[in-house]
Amino acid sequence: MTATTVLTARALLLDMDGTLVDSHAVVERIWRRWSERHGLDADEVMKVVHGRQGYASMALLLPGRPMEQNHADNARMLAEETADVEGVVPILGAAEFLASLRGLPHALVTSADVALSTARMGAAGLELPEVRITAESVGASKPDPEGFLKGAAELGIAPADCIVFEDSGAGIAAGRAAGMRVVGVGPQAGFHQADVVVRDLREVRVEAAGGGEIRVCVG
Repeated sequence: MTATTVLTARALLLDMDGTLVDSHAVVERIWRRWSERHGLDADEVMKVVHGRQGYASMALLLPGRPMEQNHADNARMLAEETADVEGVVPILGAAEFLASLRGLPHALVTSADVALSTARMGAAGLELPEVRITAESVGASKPDPEGFLKGAAELGIAPADCIVFEDSGAGIAAGRAAGMRVVGVGPQAGFHQADVVVRDLREVRVEAAGGGEIRVCVG
C-alpha cells in the first residue's frame, strides 16, 4: 500500500492474537498436539482455529461431539495456553499504537479469557486496555458480532462509529456483522473483506480530531 487512507471514528475495538500479540508459535504447538490426540490433519485444523474460541473451533472440527465435551476440552486448552507464553511477542508497532490510544475510547475484544489475555499481553510487554471484552463476556464466539457490539456498548459508542482492528477471517466477519469498519492487520487479513489492510501496526497512526472524533491514518 502506498497511498494513505484516512478513517474517522469515535472508538476503536482491538482484537488481541495476531493483531496486538504474535502468539502464533504457542497456538501452533497447542492445536497441533490437540489434532494429534484426535487423529485430525493439523494443517487443516490450523485453517479453522484462528479468531474463534476453542470450543467453537472444536464444534466445526468434530461436528458429532457433544458441546459439553468441547467446553471441557476448551477449558483444559485455555489452561495450557495460559501457562505457555514461550515465543509470545508484540506485533510490530503494537506498543506505540496502544500508547497513541491513551485518553481515546478503545477496548480489547478477544476470544481469549481473562487469564489468557492477561498472560499474553504481559508476555508481550503490552498495556491492557481499561475496557476488555473477553471470552467470559459473551455467549457466542466470533464470527458472531456479540463481542464487538458489547465493546461498543461498554464505551457508549454506536457500532457505526467504531473501527475494528482484526487479523482473522472470523474476526473480520464479526466486525462487519456488527456494522463496523475493519482494518485488517497482517498478511492473512488480505484474504478477507477488511475495508483496508496493513502489514503491521507501524502503518497506523491515530490522533484525536476534536469533537470526540478519532482520526486513523492507514498506510
